[in-house]
Amino acid sequence: MRAVVQNDKSRAVGRVPAGARIVLAVLVLAAIASGCAMGDDSDRVTPAGGQQPLDAPPARALDSYATKLRAAHAARVAAARRFGLRKVPLSAPPPPAHKPRIRTRKGFEVEDHRELGLPPVFTRIPTRDKVVFLTIDDGAEKDPAFLRMMSELDVPYTAFLSGYLVKDDTRYFRKMQSRGVVLNNHTLYHPNLRGMSYQAQKREICGMQRYLERRFGTRPVLFRPPYGSYDRATLRAAKTCGIVYAPLWNEEVFADHWEYREADRKLRPGDIVLTHFRGRDQWKGTMADMVRRFLNNVTAQGYAVGRLEDYL
Repeated sequence: MRAVVQNDKSRAVGRVPAGARIVLAVLVLAAIASGCAMGDDSDRVTPAGGQQPLDAPPARALDSYATKLRAAHAARVAAARRFGLRKVPLSAPPPPAHKPRIRTRKGFEVEDHRELGLPPVFTRIPTRDKVVFLTIDDGAEKDPAFLRMMSELDVPYTAFLSGYLVKDDTRYFRKMQSRGVVLNNHTLYHPNLRGMSYQAQKREICGMQRYLERRFGTRPVLFRPPYGSYDRATLRAAKTCGIVYAPLWNEEVFADHWEYREADRKLRPGDIVLTHFRGRDQWKGTMADMVRRFLNNVTAQGYAVGRLEDYL
């Protein structure tokens, strides 16, 4: 840049009077100084005539995204400390681009299960991701502290609701839904469906579908039979009512202990964990106590909590 300026300057000497040369030299030095002072605005591009100035959107967007990530992590760290967790919960990986194929667990089939195209019954998601899925049943306890805790910790979960337990406080579950929680079918009155007539089971399942649509604007595709008890008529009725999946569970967590389906009592990638909307009247603790027990265990074993619907 200096050579160009000097050449321009030397050509100008022969044509410009001495006084003007001084002025020109000052202008040239000012131009060089202004060019060197562009450090604070070096990501701006000088536009052609008539164009708007161009910022550097990719760089700015990345910086903004990184700032948001740092802020989110800091908020999660603070929430983990506030709610008494031993460690900050791990962040789940991105949802899989290709959803895994869900099959009925061996031994959980009913007659003509595949031939009739009945909803698969499963206790885990086939994945290599080190994630587990928290699912919460019925709707009896409506603890505001639980909603706040799960929201501030940014932990996903899936709800399976029974109509008769939800109807006295639908606002609570609307608030839950507004925070991204999917509200699924757990029948109208929570009966043991096994052995009931097809029509009776259909009333329970389809009735809850209609209730969820009327109250929450959704007709879910996930259904969990109460007590995990079902028969062929259950799955036939569920399919008729628009159900696509019937997830059960591999573990159940309470406020004061865990229970396991498998004899080795180990978590596995993709495990579905059951718990309930319960409080001190039914448990030795609160829902917040249950969440602490759940998160402390899964985090210690290197698992994140995923969103079940992201894998279906």
